[in-house]
Amino acid sequence: MNFSNINTFITEDFLLETPIAKHLYYDYAEKMPIIDYHNHLSPLQLSENIPLENITQAWLSGDHYKWRAMRANGIEEKFITGRASDADKFAQWAKTVPFTVGNPLFHWTHLELLRYFNIKELLQPNTAKKIYESANAMLQSKTPMQLLQQKNVEVLCTTDDPVDDLQYHQQISKKSQPVKVYPAFRSDNLFCIECPNFMEYLQKLSLVVEFEIKDLQDFQKAIDRRIDFFAENGCCLSDFGLGGAFLMEDFIEEEISIIFQKRRNEQKLSEQEIHKYKSFLFMYLGKKYYEKNWVQQYHLGAVRNNNQRLLREIGADVGCDSVGDFNYACFMSALFGRLDAENKLTKTITYNLNSSHNEVFATMMGNFNANSTPSKMQWGAAWWYLDQKEGITKQLSTLAHMGLLSHFVGMITDSRSLLSFPRHEYFRRILCNFLGNLISRGELPNDLNFFGKTVENICYHNAKKYFGFENEQEPTKNI
Repeated sequence: MNFSNINTFITEDFLLETPIAKHLYYDYAEKMPIIDYHNHLSPLQLSENIPLENITQAWLSGDHYKWRAMRANGIEEKFITGRASDADKFAQWAKTVPFTVGNPLFHWTHLELLRYFNIKELLQPNTAKKIYESANAMLQSKTPMQLLQQKNVEVLCTTDDPVDDLQYHQQISKKSQPVKVYPAFRSDNLFCIECPNFMEYLQKLSLVVEFEIKDLQDFQKAIDRRIDFFAENGCCLSDFGLGGAFLMEDFIEEEISIIFQKRRNEQKLSEQEIHKYKSFLFMYLGKKYYEKNWVQQYHLGAVRNNNQRLLREIGADVGCDSVGDFNYACFMSALFGRLDAENKLTKTITYNLNSSHNEVFATMMGNFNANSTPSKMQWGAAWWYLDQKEGITKQLSTLAHMGLLSHFVGMITDSRSLLSFPRHEYFRRILCNFLGNLISRGELPNDLNFFGKTVENICYHNAKKYFGFENEQEPTKNI
């Protein structure tokens, strides 16, 4: 396989099909700073700010998108998550890239080579060595923060467990870095009462809050302290990302106290007890987020860790998750409805992984909007397997038809890689092409000033206002 030069592929007008799309992108979208409010970057890496040794560390360490593609291409596991050298792993990735045509990995890979390193060859076996050496030489002269600045990143929100000490966020804050890095409160482990390691996690939480968690009241107190601690360190977002189906059961707090105590005593819980506990926790956390004026995020729809062999041998989050087919309409209606009935529903973003649920999510979020905050309830960016040209276009189209696209808070990378930020460019080109096509076909008026401002808002201003980054000392009041 021998592809031609990248100039025949990623041209200046990549993904921009009309003159209007080009105008919207070059004059409006391209210049906007990036607010990446959900990613999995390492706070330690950002705090140390030490240049990466090579592109394998930047690209293949922890990137389950690439691992999944490499397995599909028949690559041995030692070159994916095993002990092969970084150079050999990169060579196997280069061997895989030509076969990713049609997959967003093909676009992302070459956008990143071009934007960070000005490398114009397509990655394949006969260019791998040259590209590896050239990229490594440039990486060794740039710190992680410089890489972020290169892509005009203004704000990052990482993904952090309630027991995290946030020391690296604190160190970053003290250094007055040009890129603001904030934690986000990822609550998953608090919910896993049915998991074998739940009691071990409670021990970790006890150590962090410095008191023993003996009952439900102690557990609530511990959660409160961690939320306060996160808020003190700049947190204004929460997240939830467990896979599976969820039911909102009716409960009284005395029931939850008994359920919690049963689990502490290593007694088996029924399915209904598990759902009652989780229903309680969804409500409890939702109210706390409202008190703090945090934005809550729900990533819903994954079937996780399907490959039990790789789960045993390597662990979770290694590229063995897939799209689920769960009924989330009833869950979201019940949760948001109950919180709204108590006037305790904070700003909320939901993300679906199954594209057949697009209309479900888009219409559900519109049920609970309120005055003072435009599109308080957001249906979030095309996520994970939907983060590709068709998926993004479908998400934009459905949101435009069933909500208010103009108030959309835009793109996230959801990535572990410092080199992933051209995904914002990818999204912005698709957004401008979507609007440009509608205008060119006469389905929208040819008012480029209006739609240029709309593009700027979706790319940057909406998120900045929605999350309160405009005035960090006095965030917008909740409703």
